[in-house]
Amino acid sequence: MKKLTERLLIFFIGLPLCLAVVALFPQKNHLAINILVSIFCVLGAVELSGMLKKKNLYISRFEAGVLGAMAPLGMTLLVSFGVDPFIMPAIIVASAGWLLVSVVFVPVKQRSADTKLDGAIGHTVAGFAILFYPSSFLSWLILMNRLPHSPTLIIAFLCVVFGNDSLAWTAGLLFGKKNRGIFAASPNKSLAGFVSGIAASIGVGLILAAVLPHVFNAARFPPPFSGFVLGLFTGAAAVLGDLAESALKRSAGVKDSGTLIPGRGGILDSVDSLALSAPVFYVVYRLLFV
Repeated sequence: MKKLTERLLIFFIGLPLCLAVVALFPQKNHLAINILVSIFCVLGAVELSGMLKKKNLYISRFEAGVLGAMAPLGMTLLVSFGVDPFIMPAIIVASAGWLLVSVVFVPVKQRSADTKLDGAIGHTVAGFAILFYPSSFLSWLILMNRLPHSPTLIIAFLCVVFGNDSLAWTAGLLFGKKNRGIFAASPNKSLAGFVSGIAASIGVGLILAAVLPHVFNAARFPPPFSGFVLGLFTGAAAVLGDLAESALKRSAGVKDSGTLIPGRGGILDSVDSLALSAPVFYVVYRLLFV
C-alpha cells in the first residue's frame, strides 16, 4: 500500500510539474526543459556508475556525471542557442577520445600505476556505456524542441509513455498474478501488463491523431493508421527500455538503480522507458507527420 501511495503521488504531482515546465517556459526552445533533461542525464549516469562498479567496471562518480552531461550539453547548445550541428559529434568524439587516452597520464613512478593500468579496459568500457546511456537516448527529448508544435509533441510523448507505464502496472497488479515470468529480465512483469501497456500507447496515439490533426497531420497515411503506428512503436520501445534497465539491474544484483524517487527507486528506474522511446517517437513522427 505504501508503494502504491508513493507511486500515485509521483504520478499526480510529478507529471503535472513536468507538463507545467513545458507549457510555461518556452524561452530559447524550452531551455528550462532542456536543463531538466540534462540534470536527469547526469544523475542517471552517476547511478549507472554505481551499478557498473558491482561488475568491476570502475569509473568515478564525478567522471560519470561529466560524461553523462556531454550529450545533453551538445543537444542544448544546438537546440537552444543555434550552435552548428557539428557540435554533437564533436562533443561525443572528444569525450570518447578522453576515455581512450586518460590512462596514458598515470605517472610511471606511481606505485599504483600497474593497478590502474590493469583497470584501463574496465574504465574505458564503463565510460563508453555512461557516455551513451541514458544521456544520448534522452537527448532526443531535447531535440524534439526543434520540431513545430514542440510543446504539444513533448506532452503527447509523455502521455504515450506514461500511459503505457501506468496501465501496464495497474493491469499487472490486478490481472497479472497468473501470467508472470514471461521475461527473464523482469520475472514480475506479466503478460496482462505487457498487452495493456502497448494497448494504452496505441490508444493514446489514435486519440492524438484524431483530436490534434494540426499537429498529427499525416501526409503519407490516413490519421488513424499513423496514430496507431506512432503509438505501437513508441509503446514497444518504452516496454523494451524498461526491460533493458531491469536486465542491467539483475546483472548488477540490485533491486533499484537508486533511492531518489519514492515509490519508483532511482532516476534510471524512472527514465528507462523514456530513454529508449524518445528517439523512436522522434523518428516515427518525422517519417509520418513532417
